[in-house]
Parts: sequence; structure tokens; C-alpha cells
Amino acid sequence: MRTLLKNGYVVNVFIDKVEKIDVLIEDEKIIGLDHYEDGDADVVTDLAGRLVCPGFIDGHIHIESTMLTPAGLSEICLLHGTTSIVADPHEIANVSGIDGIYYMLQASEGLPMNVYIMASSCVPATMFDETGAVLKSEDLLPLYNNDRVLGLAEMMNYPGVLFGDEDVLKKIDDALAAGKVVDGHAPLLSAKDLDIYLSKGVSSDHECSCREEGIERIRKGQWLMIREGTAAKNLEGLAFAFDEPYSRRCLLVTDDKHPADLINDGHIDGIIKKAVSLGKSPLTAIRMATIQAAERFNIPYLGAIAPGYTADIVVADNPEDLNVIDVYRKGKKVVEDGRVLPYKTPSVDKNLEDKVRHSFDLNELSPESFAVQGEGTAKARIIKVIPGQIITEQEIDSIDIDTNSGIDLDRDILKLAVIERHRNTGHIGIGFIKGIGLKKGAIASSVSHDSHNLIVIGTNDEDIALAANVVRKHGGGNAVVADGEVLELMPLPIAGLMSDKDVYETARLNADIRKAAASLGGNEGVEPFMNMAFVSLAVIPHLKMTTKGLVDVDAFEQVSLFVG
Repeated sequence: MRTLLKNGYVVNVFIDKVEKIDVLIEDEKIIGLDHYEDGDADVVTDLAGRLVCPGFIDGHIHIESTMLTPAGLSEICLLHGTTSIVADPHEIANVSGIDGIYYMLQASEGLPMNVYIMASSCVPATMFDETGAVLKSEDLLPLYNNDRVLGLAEMMNYPGVLFGDEDVLKKIDDALAAGKVVDGHAPLLSAKDLDIYLSKGVSSDHECSCREEGIERIRKGQWLMIREGTAAKNLEGLAFAFDEPYSRRCLLVTDDKHPADLINDGHIDGIIKKAVSLGKSPLTAIRMATIQAAERFNIPYLGAIAPGYTADIVVADNPEDLNVIDVYRKGKKVVEDGRVLPYKTPSVDKNLEDKVRHSFDLNELSPESFAVQGEGTAKARIIKVIPGQIITEQEIDSIDIDTNSGIDLDRDILKLAVIERHRNTGHIGIGFIKGIGLKKGAIASSVSHDSHNLIVIGTNDEDIALAANVVRKHGGGNAVVADGEVLELMPLPIAGLMSDKDVYETARLNADIRKAAASLGGNEGVEPFMNMAFVSLAVIPHLKMTTKGLVDVDAFEQVSLFVG
């Protein structure tokens, strides 16, 4: 069947221009870009001067971090013009292993949005982590036979690359041998160490946050992923990359974004709009979000409106406002007048479904479970949260263990605990954190990157235990408690990471849980659950907490809570 889109203004990503021209589609492909008559097609749509651009591509996202299933995420992405995502399922892989990756492949098969997968490279992310599974290089090899698997996902274990870990290097070599790409994750890595990392075949990074870091990555040949998510917002710091000579080596990504933010702020379209608000060219931003993402991942004939290219097309009002009206995926209209058209939900093997829905093996906890060993006053290492970033600092401060178990609300010193939840080892890492700002109660979650153990922050041991037990009882989720009462619960029954509700119900639950957390107090620029989720990620500088205790990420070693 032939479809003709007439009288539209087409974004040409090859020459950064907008052209008033018609688009002729036959089945899944664009076959013409010229001026046509109505008789040249079976279906003719007069766009009346609207903007026509390629479907947007998110080059790096964790579906699990949206707390939505692939189907739920596709609905909101399509409404914002995203027709393709490149997803790293390492969240669910760290919980459920290779079964988690196959679950994501099945749950995304046949959706009206292209869902590409990267083979998770770091399960676990580091030797300090306790996960629900371990994936070696041989476990990943079969994935490369799937056309939707584009490469090896973010190589967070950059020390393993630098020090020549045999299995880490084999994972990279296997991906390259299969003709796939390798994504990076190496915040603040520079100079000769960066050279070693890149020389092994790691060709992108999404962890850059400043001009100097971004320029070094581009200058040395990496693709720079400009990230704007819920917790990590790097667009302003990397705004230089929208200018020449840097822009042609960049793409736009969200990495981690909550559902309420997707609805309110948009997806890739939201990043484009923000770039425009900073005075950057909308055509440059659209190019980053389309053809350059396709080129980075070696996806042929995607990301442009030109003869021979896949007909993934967005119809919007204009380049500046970029309000999405209609969306085509493979030549078929999937969004009409801002509404997702009906589609068939993918089916998942029952055994896989059962495995990802039963992910907790943990005994009930008590306030005594969170006691700090010692007495009197001592100097302690404290994790300090930085607003708008997932990097944390280390601060040394005095802790009075005898008073409220070391918690000091006047100095914003709260207790932090990470509880192993996959194998019932009984391991609990306990310490302190600054910058969250709670004045009462506690918050807990089974979302704690990347091992996704149970994490909790609170103002007293009783509420800490209650919050942790509520999440445990429900097999995963987010909880807010205060004064011995549960204020709000957001169940996440799929691997303790994802909701089984639709996008709007999930967003409502997400908004409610965030509102409840805010009622306990909070600091400006800090989203408690998203920031808390990264406090246990021992590959992001500088100080993190795992089930085995504190990790100095810069030295890549475990350190004691108390100093001296």
C-alpha cells in the first residue's frame, strides 16, 4: 500500500534544512521525496504545513528505571515522537540473570515502537556487589544471534578494562567479533587511562557532565551521549556539543527517567525543546536524535526521511514547539491526533513471567538490624548527595552513636542501609548520608543500581525497619513511612523494578510516592528515590554503599565506616 504525506515541511537531517516537499511511502519504506499527485498513492494525507521529521531514537535507556513494562513505556514514548529506543536491561539482569534479558526481549517483541537491546556487560557491576545472578562472557554470546541485540551495553567495570580482566575483555572482544558495538560508562576517566579504555573498543559514553570531559571524549573518537533524565541532567553542562565541530559526534539519551516526568516533560522531544530554549538549533538537536543515533548503532536505513529509509516518521506542529500530532512506524500510523492507536500486547513465556515476579529471598527485619556497632562519638565517612547529579562526595564528620543511633537531623545526617535481598545472606551495609533532607520517617526501595538490593534512608531505626519490611512484604517497590505508619506504597512486582499498571496509573503512583517523600522534608534539587537508587552504584564516584559496606570508588576498594 502507498501512503502520500502532502504539503509538509520535511526535516532533512543530511543537510540541516527544512524543505516543503511530499513524502511517498510504500509499505514500510519511504520510496519518494518529491512533489506527487494524489493518484500516486492509495492514502493521501494533507499535512497543511506541519513539520515532518524522522522518528526520534533514544540511544541509551533502562526500561526498568521508568518503572514501566516495555509496552507501558512504548505508549508514552510514541506520544512524544520516539519510535526507537536502545535499552540496556542490566537492571533486571542483575536481579534475574539471562532470564531477565529474555523477558525484556519477549515483552517488547512486536510493539509499535522499535525496542533494541544491548547485552548487559556488568552483572554484577563490580566485585563489591551481591546480585541475583552472574553473567559471564559465554552467557552473552547467544544474544548476538538476535537482530534486535545491537551490542554490549555500558561497560561500567572500567577498572576491569584497565587492569586487563580476562572475562571483561572477552565480553568486549565477543561483541566486536559479532559485528556489534560497545557502549561505555566511565565518569571522569581521562588521559592515558581513557586511551586504554577506548583502545579496547569502547566507543560511546553517557556519563560526561562537563565541557572538558565531553571534548576529550569526542576528540578521541567516542560518541558523546548527551543525557537528560530524572536524576542526572547533563544537557546544560554539555550544551557546547550542539555546536560545530562537535555536534556530529553526539546523540541524545535519557538513561533513567520516571514516568511522571515522561508525561509532564516529554522524552527525547523534551531534550530537543530544552536545547532550543538554550539557544541551540532545533535541526541540530533533531539530527542528534535521529540519524546520528542510527549511525552510532549501525542500524541501516533508519533515522532519516529519504528514499530507501524505514518510514518511521513524526508529524509535529513546528520545529520550536515540537508538539507531536501523528506518528508512523514502518509506514503504519501508530499515533493519530495525539492518541496511540490500538495494538497487540506481546506475550511472555509463563516461566519467565514467574521468575521475574518472585525476586525476593529475605527474612523480616527489626530495628536492631540497623544498629551501628560502637559507642560514643567517632569520625565517620558520610556519603554526600549532589543535587542534579548521581556523583556523590565523601565527607568526614563526627557521629554520636549513643544519640539516635548516630542520626543528626540538625546536620542533615541520616542513616543509610543496603540489605541483600536475592539470596538471604543477611548482609546489611550500614552508614550515613547527607543531602537528602528528611526531617522524619524513612523511605525504602528495591530499586538500587545496579544490584537492586533493598535500600533505605531514614531518621530513626524503627521507621527504617518498617519501610524495609513493607517493600519486602510486597515483593518490591517504593515505600514512605513516618511515626510507625505507612504513608504511601508503590508496588513494583516485576523483579522489584517495574509496575504492572499502565503508564498513567504508574505515573500517579510515582507522583504520590514522591509527594509523600517530600512531606517528610527534602532538599532542593534532590529527587529522593532517584538519588537514593544511585547511592549503591559502586562505579559512580566517589563514595557508595553496598550490602558489604562502603566503597571508595576512586580507589576501587572497600573502606570502613569510621576513620581513625
